[in-house]
This record gives sequence, C-alpha cells and structure tokens, in this order.
Amino acid sequence: MSIAVEGLGFRYGAREALRDLSFELETGSFNALLGPNGAGKSTLFALLTRLYALQQGEIRMLGRPIRQHPAEVMQRLGVVFQQSTLDLDLSVEQNLDYHGALHGLDRREIRRRAAAELERLGLAERLHERVRNLNGGHRRRVEIARALLHRPAILLLDEATVGLDTRTRADLNAYVRGLCRDQGLTVLWATHLIEEIEADDRVIVLHRGRVCADNRGEQLCRLTRSVNLAEAFERLTASTDAECAA
Repeated sequence: MSIAVEGLGFRYGAREALRDLSFELETGSFNALLGPNGAGKSTLFALLTRLYALQQGEIRMLGRPIRQHPAEVMQRLGVVFQQSTLDLDLSVEQNLDYHGALHGLDRREIRRRAAAELERLGLAERLHERVRNLNGGHRRRVEIARALLHRPAILLLDEATVGLDTRTRADLNAYVRGLCRDQGLTVLWATHLIEEIEADDRVIVLHRGRVCADNRGEQLCRLTRSVNLAEAFERLTASTDAECAA
C-alpha cells in the first residue's frame, strides 16, 4: 500500500474536524476524495503533508510511519494545494529551480527534468516567463510539474482545479490519470466536483470528518439506489450522522 491511514482524529480546540478516519491507497491507483466544503479534506491533507502534527491515529506512506520517518516520507511525496504556492514574481524556471534544490537535485538535473515535465504539460515555451503572467490553468500545470520534479511515488492534489474552466479541469484530470497508468504514480485527488470522477474510480466520501462511503463510483450508485454519482453523493451526505453506506 502507498498510503495507510488508521484511526485518524483531529480537533481545532473543541471542534472535531476528523473522527476515526481509516483508508488505504493501492500503489499506482487513482483515488477520488469527495466531500462538500467543510468535510475535512483540507485538514486531512495538512496531516498527510505534515503541515499539522498528528493528534490521534497513524499515517503510513510506502510502509513508513510519518512520525518516525518524516524526511524519508516527504521526499517521496508530491503535493498540489488548493491555494497556489508559486512565487508570482519569479519565472517558471526559477520556481522549479528552487523546488529542485530543496530536494537536493543539482542544477543540470533540475533543468533536464523541468524541460521534460513542461514539455509533457505543453508549457516548454513558457519556461522563462514570470508566473504572474500565466493564466490559472497554466499556473496549475506549473504546480503539477513542480510536484513531479523530484519523481515522487505519491501525488496529492487538494481541490487543484478550483477556479479553472471546464476544459482545463478535464485536461488536468486526464493528465494526472495518465500518470497513474503510465508511471505507476499513486494519486489522491480531493474534490467537491462530481464531474471530475468516473464511474469506475475508487471514491472515498468524506462528510463531517468521517468516511461515510468507500467504494467504486458505480457501486456507490447501486448501493444507494441512485441514477448517478451526484445523486449518490447527495444521499450519502444528507444525514447528520453520515452513517457508512459502503
């Protein structure tokens, strides 16, 4: 397993954000984390990326507990957050240079990998442009290139397509799926947009800080007697208890 989450709990003071969260992600799989705003997706990502310290439960990545092996685990992880973390006043190349240096890559290797990733994402000609001059879709592509620069085994994307147009969202979604298929990358794609999920995707539904369903999209429709995933999602998140359905 690439990721194993066991009994995860987290509180902001008296407010419970996550409760007894458990799931596993298989190597090379595309996994959708679906939940309404406020479900706990961003808190989960903050714990997976060690922005927050664990309070309750355990997270293992590539068989290693992140408490005991933080540096080793983070070296194998690529992340695209909901809020952009690019430096707008630096060029695309400079942003990638900085990230590569943080991961111990030398300048020649950084440039080689950056050129390859940007070529695959259709941004080779934008290498020397300031990020500030790029549109939202191109900035997201740069963030994906940056997240892949050190060749991680796991890629986490937290609402990475928010604010983008329908075509750009679809293109990025297809690209990331291709990485799973062609490179064996394990992906956790967090979203509240049903249209980004396919019927045979493994879907983890998060609601009120709990996993209320974990199954293939088509199975969730069948088990909830829904005509589509949007209806299944509505039914799964309708109760305040968020009782597990599948």
